[in-house]
Amino acid sequence: MINMKQKNMIILFISLVVVMMGYGIAMPVLPFYIESMGGRGIHFGLLIASYGVMQLLFAPVWGNLSDKYGRKPMLLVGMMGLGLAMALFALATELWMLYAAQVMSGGLSAAMLPAAQAYAGDSTTKEDRGGAMGRIGGAIGLGVILGPGVGGLLAARSLATPFFMASCFSVLTFLIILIGLPESLSKENRSETTEIKFMQVRGLCNALFTPIGFGLIVAFIAILGQTIFSSVYGLYALARFDYGPEQVGTILMGMSVMYAISQGLVVGPLTKRFGEEKIIALALIGTSLGFGLILASVTFVTIFLAMICFILFNSLLKPSAIAFVSKNTVDNQGKAMGITESYMAIGRILGPLWGGMLFDINIFFPFLSGMVVFFVLSILTLKKLKTL
Repeated sequence: MINMKQKNMIILFISLVVVMMGYGIAMPVLPFYIESMGGRGIHFGLLIASYGVMQLLFAPVWGNLSDKYGRKPMLLVGMMGLGLAMALFALATELWMLYAAQVMSGGLSAAMLPAAQAYAGDSTTKEDRGGAMGRIGGAIGLGVILGPGVGGLLAARSLATPFFMASCFSVLTFLIILIGLPESLSKENRSETTEIKFMQVRGLCNALFTPIGFGLIVAFIAILGQTIFSSVYGLYALARFDYGPEQVGTILMGMSVMYAISQGLVVGPLTKRFGEEKIIALALIGTSLGFGLILASVTFVTIFLAMICFILFNSLLKPSAIAFVSKNTVDNQGKAMGITESYMAIGRILGPLWGGMLFDINIFFPFLSGMVVFFVLSILTLKKLKTL
């Protein structure tokens, strides 16, 4: 029999799947949309970057607001904002409309993740928090898996159809949250005053010197590693192995499935038994190894296995980091989650830039740099554990 907390987490899970499907649906369709409006490759890059920039700016705002007004209103804002943005994508006839839709999507849907993570933090004990954050990661992974596939299938009928479908799903989920999801933050635990401030460099830097600083660094690095890989792997596979979309798509689909399984089923039991810090150290070493195996692989089977190894370990980082932040936050969970989302947004912006720049110099450099960075961080984390 499903209890109330389980029902609430299921609704939260579905909501995040819809959010990430909305993001993923756009990925295979946008290049063709842009081309049909006279755009070029640079416009695609700017559209993707603008999403990360808006999340960087607005995630702390929504996180702070959720501490004062509750988690549910922010979830509703994020879901309705996504629905409106998808509708604008579907109706777009000029490039500026695509930019407007992407800015709206990034700015308003940024309310979802910090509010959802804070909701999970409100609803679980410290011992179970890693598992809850892992299930949130699993929802994100599932949305990432389903989005591009659904978008590609629906685009065969019309480029606008995937966006109309995403908009309808968003509105439906908005209604489910409105009717079926209770508020998790009691009135006596809400902040009396909340400063509405956009991203502040000083504030983000100062957060590194608080008890949550280690978790912020790990969250940033986790997303940086993912986006370094995702931004160049298609080009790498084409340049080194002459792979086409079918082979690359098979590899990425396998990685997405492993990502969802790892975050949804693996990270919770591991963090509960060993603690976040040890799992983070293990994941950093494994991610470094994964980058190295990618470079060493020369057949489709070994490449596929190397990718599975890479994503298995890398996917442990984000939920472990978020659980660490949540456990080490005395109060104002929403604010802490907003700051964490800002660090991950920085990773989403810098990762593709880093990967693309190094790839233009040498196709192996993005993976070599990832291997070195993650190895050094694993050593530093192991030293930190010895001082605890």
